[in-house]
Amino acid sequence: MVEIIDTTFRDAHQSLIATRLKTEDMLPIAEKMDSIGFYSMEVWGGATFDVAIRYLREDPWERLRELRERIKKTKLQMLLRGQNVVGYKHYPDDVVKKFVQLAHKNGIDIFRIFDALNDVRNMEIAIKEAKRVGAEVQGAISYTTGKIFTPEYYLKLAESLISLDVDYITIKDMAGLLTPYMGYSLVKEIKDAYGIKVDVHMHSTSGMAVATYLKVVEAGADYINTSISPLAFGTAQPGIQIMHAVLPDEERPNIDMEKIYEIGDYLKELLEGKYKKYLHQKALVVNHSVLRHQIPGGMFSNLLSQLKELQASEHLDEVLHEIPRVREDLGFPPLVTPTSQIVGTQAVMNVLFGRYKKITNETKNYIRGLYGRPPGKLNPEVVKLAIGDEKIITDRPGDLLDPMLDKCRKELEEKGYLEKEEDVLTYCLFPQVAEEFFQLRKKGELKPVEEKSEIKGKIYRLYFDGEVYEVGVEEIKEN
Repeated sequence: MVEIIDTTFRDAHQSLIATRLKTEDMLPIAEKMDSIGFYSMEVWGGATFDVAIRYLREDPWERLRELRERIKKTKLQMLLRGQNVVGYKHYPDDVVKKFVQLAHKNGIDIFRIFDALNDVRNMEIAIKEAKRVGAEVQGAISYTTGKIFTPEYYLKLAESLISLDVDYITIKDMAGLLTPYMGYSLVKEIKDAYGIKVDVHMHSTSGMAVATYLKVVEAGADYINTSISPLAFGTAQPGIQIMHAVLPDEERPNIDMEKIYEIGDYLKELLEGKYKKYLHQKALVVNHSVLRHQIPGGMFSNLLSQLKELQASEHLDEVLHEIPRVREDLGFPPLVTPTSQIVGTQAVMNVLFGRYKKITNETKNYIRGLYGRPPGKLNPEVVKLAIGDEKIITDRPGDLLDPMLDKCRKELEEKGYLEKEEDVLTYCLFPQVAEEFFQLRKKGELKPVEEKSEIKGKIYRLYFDGEVYEVGVEEIKEN
């Protein structure tokens, strides 16, 4: 019998409503969710940390604690970006270790740990620390397609993760690219070769997810990831209501479908009212072009919003065409945070201003090797444009970083904002946003940000998950 990992409180709303589901709307159904019979619930990590402090003005640590108080039977899990933790760049080892310790202390039972480049060196510290504190660890493979991504590539990657003593392998398919028969083959080969449990996490973007889930279950997958409709399908995970119906009797999990339908009604009311403005039609429908551009759910909804506010929505098709070209130039990185943002932002810049006329700092740092080892070869012409004759770093990026914890703690104490140990981590990860959050908390003025277009005169401030660019609207139109 396959078991279900529910993603409603994390990946589903990150993919469909820009991660805007508030804690106040999770808590009323948390105990009911706990009684359904899921193996685990993914409730934290990914973009939820950043969005909580940046836009919702909520303390993500408090969200985790409140959910843990109400969810007592079901394991809670989070998505951890390896050395990136829940941010968009690499952090030193002391930050990674402390974050894992406090996340576990506050309620995380399972860590799903991945690296955007499938560079296992960037996962090692987080995996070892999670195992040390007694948590379960899912060693995640970021699945993508292309000439270098063969079954042998993935088997070798799985072997490297198993050598770090992960509890099971997660095939993390961010864009819905895993075909039914490739899924069957990959799951069967990993289980036959290594005898380890396999979890499959897939998005519905391409429309293949239900079919693929059926085949991976047939191959012996131990877990599949679903969410509760209507916060499902599109760029999120398949809805459990449909998956439960289509699974063969012998594989159908023992879960309370009546409670799932009740929660579905609750979510429907939220999506038709409070969160309606965050739903994009293009994120809700099957998109066959994802098989070419490979854009994951969260990135696609973000891209739509950014182009709309830039008054450049008419350039969407050009950007989608440019993304695979940039990806090839950068050595075929899987498109998942932060590489999805790096590639996506550079593709937007290339379309609006000419190819590599403006190169973002993050693209330069990626080329320098500060994110790790790309799966394929970099385009030497782009390398030359970006960093000239500068030598590319081949060391583990984390080894180049000085410890941060003590420095951050001292700064917070001096500013008068340190209330609990978790604040130090929040500040290390997002110093500017965290300081603003702590200022408002101290004044008792934590209210959600009123999100409006930031066009002022002819200048628009373009945000792409951690990077800000001032872009002239007229300059865009001219190009």
